[in-house]
Amino acid sequence: MKRISQRDIARQLGVNVSTVSRALRGLEGVSPQLKEQIEKLAREGGYRPNPFAVSLRYDTTHTIGIVVPDVAFNQYAHIVKHIEAEARSAGYMCIITDSNDIYENEVNCVELLVNMHVEGVVICPSQDTQDFTHLLRLRQYHIPVVIFDRVPDLDISSVMINDVASARHATNNLIEGGAKRIAFLGGTNQLKQTIDRKHGYLEALREHNMPIRTELVKCHHISYNSGLTDTLDLLRLPEPPDAIVATHGLLAISVLQAVASQGLRIPEDVAVIGYMTDWVSEMSHPRVSFIKQNLREIGIKAFRLLQDQMNGDESVQHIIVKANLELRDSTKNINQ
Repeated sequence: MKRISQRDIARQLGVNVSTVSRALRGLEGVSPQLKEQIEKLAREGGYRPNPFAVSLRYDTTHTIGIVVPDVAFNQYAHIVKHIEAEARSAGYMCIITDSNDIYENEVNCVELLVNMHVEGVVICPSQDTQDFTHLLRLRQYHIPVVIFDRVPDLDISSVMINDVASARHATNNLIEGGAKRIAFLGGTNQLKQTIDRKHGYLEALREHNMPIRTELVKCHHISYNSGLTDTLDLLRLPEPPDAIVATHGLLAISVLQAVASQGLRIPEDVAVIGYMTDWVSEMSHPRVSFIKQNLREIGIKAFRLLQDQMNGDESVQHIIVKANLELRDSTKNINQ
């Protein structure tokens, strides 16, 4: 059965909708007898206030929007989970949208959220995004926005991991384990995240006076197929890599498949360190050593930054969440 509305109650009793509204909100101006009739019909008909109608009436929706490149991807799903939990505890609802890692979709997602009168937006941009006009426009509309994970050089609050330091740590570990030819597998060079992680990788090579081989650096679109193609190209070099730093979970998994397809062993022939969640690492074979990101802290800090803005804080803050190297099977025997 359809849930009864204020209009339905008003029609049955032959009164104005405003009278029903006043009675259900406990306001004066409605006789006790009529108020009792209205409440009885509402109770029997399963009446519930429409939160969107109420919020629009008072110009506050208590709703935030979230935009991610792929809500099904393990990392983003966990971050969204923690943003939503923190938002719910603060009395906010979340509208979650998925750009499918495409710039045009991302712009449409943001426009949809603006039309839904959200009070703020938390977003991880697509890897194709180079024009951030749609995010700068949110500030013109006085809609707070926080960027996480893939953070560009913008005057907008953000939460990210220590990209440079984590990549340097991963590369140093491979060098100290005996690797001589370390490849870097990253996203496109337009991503600041790729630039920063590559910077950390190069820093480690320089610190150990190791040659920088441009043929060992592959920076293309983040996808399984791209990672597979790039890894196979690396393995077919006259001097192939004996270790690979893969800066995304999809790239790390593609490395495992490519290495196995060439009859090589991990870590005996090629050591691997990836950026992924512990769950994905545990499910891989062999288990991949990885940069572990504190997804809970990223989600919580992203919402709290947004909440501060919604409460009137106009300062721009850039928060760095520390990520740590977790060693598993893909690196432990590299020096043997």
